[in-house]
Amino acid sequence: MNLPSPHLDDRRFQDLVDEAKRLVQQRCPEWTDHNVSDPGVTLIEAFATMVDQLVYRVNRVPEKSYLTFLDLIGVRLHPPTAARTRVTFRLSAPQPEPVRVRAGTEVATVRTATEEAVVFTTVGELSVVPCSYAHLATRPVSGEAVDRTEELALGRDVPCFGTGPGTGPTPGDALYVGLSAAVPSGVVALRLDCTVEGVGVDPLRPPLVWEAWDGEAWRACEVEKDDTGGFNKSGELILHLPRAHAPTAVARRTGGWLRCRLTEAEPGQPTYVASPVVRGVTAFTIGATVGAEHAETVMDEVLGAAEGVPGQVFAVARPPVVPGEFVVEISEPAAGAETGSDSGADGTREWTRVDDFAHSGPEDRHITLDPGSGRVEFGPAVRERDGGIRHYGAVPPKGATVRVRSYRTGGGLRGNVARSTLRVLRGAIPYVARVENRVPALGGVDGESVESARVRGPMTLRTLHRAVVPHDYELLAREVAPDAARVRCVPAGEEPGAEAGVVRLLVVPSGSGDGRGRIAFDELIPPESTLARIARHLDERRPIGARLVVEPPFYQGVTVVATVLARRGAVPERVRETALAALYGYFNALTGGPAGQGWPFGRPVQSGEAFAVLQQVPGVDLVEDVRLFPADPVTGRRTEAATRITLDRHALVFSHDHQLRVREG
Repeated sequence: MNLPSPHLDDRRFQDLVDEAKRLVQQRCPEWTDHNVSDPGVTLIEAFATMVDQLVYRVNRVPEKSYLTFLDLIGVRLHPPTAARTRVTFRLSAPQPEPVRVRAGTEVATVRTATEEAVVFTTVGELSVVPCSYAHLATRPVSGEAVDRTEELALGRDVPCFGTGPGTGPTPGDALYVGLSAAVPSGVVALRLDCTVEGVGVDPLRPPLVWEAWDGEAWRACEVEKDDTGGFNKSGELILHLPRAHAPTAVARRTGGWLRCRLTEAEPGQPTYVASPVVRGVTAFTIGATVGAEHAETVMDEVLGAAEGVPGQVFAVARPPVVPGEFVVEISEPAAGAETGSDSGADGTREWTRVDDFAHSGPEDRHITLDPGSGRVEFGPAVRERDGGIRHYGAVPPKGATVRVRSYRTGGGLRGNVARSTLRVLRGAIPYVARVENRVPALGGVDGESVESARVRGPMTLRTLHRAVVPHDYELLAREVAPDAARVRCVPAGEEPGAEAGVVRLLVVPSGSGDGRGRIAFDELIPPESTLARIARHLDERRPIGARLVVEPPFYQGVTVVATVLARRGAVPERVRETALAALYGYFNALTGGPAGQGWPFGRPVQSGEAFAVLQQVPGVDLVEDVRLFPADPVTGRRTEAATRITLDRHALVFSHDHQLRVREG
């Protein structure tokens, strides 16, 4: 039971009026008209109103004391976190030399009459590397790669698949396109000269996957555009290459290779009876993609002049401060300034940011930062029992200039913008025509409220900033990663083959689905910066000897193939869309499960639950058939149908390409 918050004065307006009237009867009996029309009663009610407001403020004292105690134990409001996305810079035309886009380049949404623009900045340097077509090769599923470059140069038709003796197209056959150079994070256009030879395939759904070599394995490429109809007509193909695209050797030729692999056809998907052919290939770079965050960079901001006293406080001009580099520099006065080994030529020294001054000595150049308010504080001086003064941190000399080299400000929910909304390039970049975000921005969280801190205070006392039991790891991880939707600690011994002394912390980031509730698999992989931030925070608080692994959970892909009978008069297409949304919403790592708070870790997937979900969809009269297929969320490959899919203790479900057939009643 929670302790009740006491009222120091529980009187209200009417109580004050009644008490005043009783005192009037005792001390002024000749005043007998106590009706509301009497001017004296009006004055009593006016004073009662003012006293009631004072009583309200007095009753806030316990709340203020509670917040003061939270401040004493080190509870601070969490600052907002910045949303993240990927932005693609498109060239005005293919260029012969690399086009550089510096880190910190600003892109924004369109400013309107009612809303300010939302500004994002790129988080790294981007080089748009030019490329051209160089080589062509083919490889059957059970053979070696064959160089076809000379055949294509002579104008011959080169079959894409089924190049083995007496064989037709077989899943696993591949066509390799060699580029003159690797194009990391690039957007590459391939212009293919083809003719109608690939008989049997659906031009809108060819069983093909494009991949690029990243130095370790072949990674799938995102296909933005493909109007070749599965190599059955001349057209253009636009591919988004992985960030780690690297050169490799195929058919004894080295280059930035791409490959198109023939995959196993899905149920109801036609495949090739005869191999398509290629007559010509042209390749060039049209853009590149880089990560961006909802934050603006502030450079070289002067906070003020030091007064030479301990505990001095400054504040940045544009709070809040989002995670990132924050370096305070102090330029000492020219006269009598001492320079150390870490001082610049002008006597500038860097001061280190710490969480608190508990372990700081008189010579340690330390500062603390409250990211939410932007408050920068230098170490205090404390009087000891023996009467001496101890300095917790060095004191900057009087007259020294205190500045911040750079920091980033921004963050919040408004940074979670939809796809294709970051279209404004703030500042011209040579040869860059436009910019866009092809995926929505995720991870933006507003700063913590006071009410949330009140709830978190007892939890802080429980953990005492030390991670001992699994719940401690989860609470401490949420302190530094409010953008994480779910955190799960799996201690050693809870899974087969677990190594003693190893603690696994599974992190699920925030994600947003489309109108049907689908979430892209990439959105469920937490950023490396978030994982590293959690690992650093917990590494200082874990027991000695415990080894911590911070990583995303294992996702078990699940495909539901079902047939339902629609009620008479229902629109089948509407029933189908509603039913698919229900499936994607229930078998969901963030919003699914029986409680609607995310699929429970390790909970098995059973066909009966899919029956129940579909039966509750408006317009569904009867669920005729449901089959579950385990699927690989990366490759999409399925295995045999099952009525129950078992998940490991550290696994979550991932909905992959549900299929639904609706029969009219």
